[in-house]
Amino acid sequence: MIKEKISKLSEMRKEAKLGGGKERIEKIHSANRLTARERIDLLVDKGSFEEFDMFKLHRCVDFGMENKKTLGDGIVTGHGTVDGRVVCLFSFDSTVLGGSLSKTISEKICKVMELAAKIGAPVIGLQDSGGARIQEGIESLAGYADIFLRNVMYSGVIPQISGMFGPCAGGAVYSPALTDFNIMVRGTSYMFITGPKVVQSVTGEQVSTEELGGAGIHNERSGVAHFGADNDQDAIEKIKRLLSFLPSNNMDDPPLIDCSDPADRKIPQLDTIVPDNPNQPYDMKEVIRTILDNNDFMEVQEGYAQNIIVGFGRLNGKTVGIVGNQPNVLAGVLDINASVKSARFVRFCDAFNIPIITFVDVPGFMPGTVQEYNGIIRHGAKLIYAYAEATVPKLTVITRKAYGGAYCVMSSKHMRGDINYAWPTAEISVMGPSGAVEIIFRKDIMNAPENERDAVKKQKEDEYTEKFANPYRAAAAGYVDDVIDPSSTRFRLIRALEMLETKHEKNPPKKHGNIPL
Repeated sequence: MIKEKISKLSEMRKEAKLGGGKERIEKIHSANRLTARERIDLLVDKGSFEEFDMFKLHRCVDFGMENKKTLGDGIVTGHGTVDGRVVCLFSFDSTVLGGSLSKTISEKICKVMELAAKIGAPVIGLQDSGGARIQEGIESLAGYADIFLRNVMYSGVIPQISGMFGPCAGGAVYSPALTDFNIMVRGTSYMFITGPKVVQSVTGEQVSTEELGGAGIHNERSGVAHFGADNDQDAIEKIKRLLSFLPSNNMDDPPLIDCSDPADRKIPQLDTIVPDNPNQPYDMKEVIRTILDNNDFMEVQEGYAQNIIVGFGRLNGKTVGIVGNQPNVLAGVLDINASVKSARFVRFCDAFNIPIITFVDVPGFMPGTVQEYNGIIRHGAKLIYAYAEATVPKLTVITRKAYGGAYCVMSSKHMRGDINYAWPTAEISVMGPSGAVEIIFRKDIMNAPENERDAVKKQKEDEYTEKFANPYRAAAAGYVDDVIDPSSTRFRLIRALEMLETKHEKNPPKKHGNIPL
C-alpha cells in the first residue's frame, strides 16, 4: 500500500514536470528557447532547487476550464542557491495556457516573495507570460495586484530581478517594471501594455511586435530594460553575474571577494587621458575600467541615455556603484533620460549599502524647449534628491568640467559627498569661460573696436580660466578635499573606502520623502 502511494507520488511529479506536454516543450526547443525548469536548472547551483506547490491547481470552472487543469498551473516556484547564496525564484511555464496568470499562480508567486522577505534573500522572476488569464476575469486582476503590492513592500528590502524570456503583455509587464533590474532576451522577449493589434484598432498605428516592445526598444529608447541578452543562456549568466555584486538584503553588506589586483596599482595613462582642448571628448569608460579591479565593469542600461554611465565594479574586492558623465556622448550633458537613469541607480545603491563613486565631467543641463517642455527641471531634481538622500559612502572624482547646477548635482560636497577629489585638469565654475566672459565682460568686448573684439574676448577668457577654470578655488574653499594625480586615483579611492567603512549617517525621521516624480 505504501509503495503504491509512493509510486503515485512519483508519477504525479513526472506529470507536473511535463507542464503542458512534450509537444509544447518540443516547440519551445525548436525556437532555441528553454523551458521554465531548464532556466531554473541553469540559474541555480546543481541539486539545490527545492520546489513549492508542484501539485497546486487553478480553481476556474468557467468556459470549460475545469477540464484544463495542469499540476503546478503554469509556474514553477521555490528556492535554491546561486554560487552558494540562497535565492527565491519563480519561472513561468508558457506551455501551460501561454503562461497566463491565474489567481493560483499569483498565490504561488506571493508565497515565494513573502518567504524571500522573511529570510532576506533576493527574488528572481523568470517571466514568460501572455498576461492575465481572461477566463478568470477579476480573479486574475486581483492576482496581479497582490503581486504588485509585494513588489512595492519589498522594494529596497531584498533585490528583485526580472528575466524576460518571452512575450509579456498587459499586467505581466508591471511587476517587472517594479523590480530593480530587467534582463530582456533579444528576438524572443517583448514587453508592452497592449499588443500591435490593439494598438492598430485603437489608434490606427501600424507597428510590429519588435518595434512596439522588443528588447532593442526597451534597452535603447524607453529605458524599461537594464540589460539585453542574446539568448536564454546569456540572460541567465547576466542574472548570475549581477547577483555576484549585490547583497542578499538591505541589512547585509555586498559580497567581498579576494582581489589579486594591487590596491596601489598606478595607472599612468590617466595622466594624459584628458585632452588639452576642453571641447575634445574622451571615453570615461576607459577611466572607470582601468581604476576598477581587473578592469571588470558591469554596465547597467548601456544602450540608454549614453551620456551618463552607471554600473557595478569592485575596488579591492568590494562592490561599488559607478556613476560617470560620458564626454563621448553629448559632451556628457545631463538631460531628462540621463537624470532619471542615474537617480534610480543611486537610490538602488543607497538602499543596498553599496558605496557610490561618481566621475564628473559635465558641462551642465541640456538646454532647449524639448527638455524644458518635458520637465528637465523636475527630472533633474530627481538626481539631486537621490544624491542628497543617500547615506552610503559617496566618493567623487572631478576629471574635467563641473559647471553650474550640474556641479552641485553630481555628488558635490554640498550633497554630503564624503570625499571629493579633483584632477589638476578639473574646471569647477558656474559656467565655461566663453559663456562667462560674454556675460561678465560684455561691455568691454562691445566697446572695443570691432577688429579687436575677438582678441579682447580671448584675453578675458584666459583671465577667467586662470582664476576659475581650475580645481584650486574649490580646494581653497574646502569643497574639494584634495587635488590628486590621475594615476593614483585607484589607490586614493580604495584608501577612502577603507576609511569610510564605519560611516554612520541617518536622515531625519519621516514616513518617506516626496521625490519629484
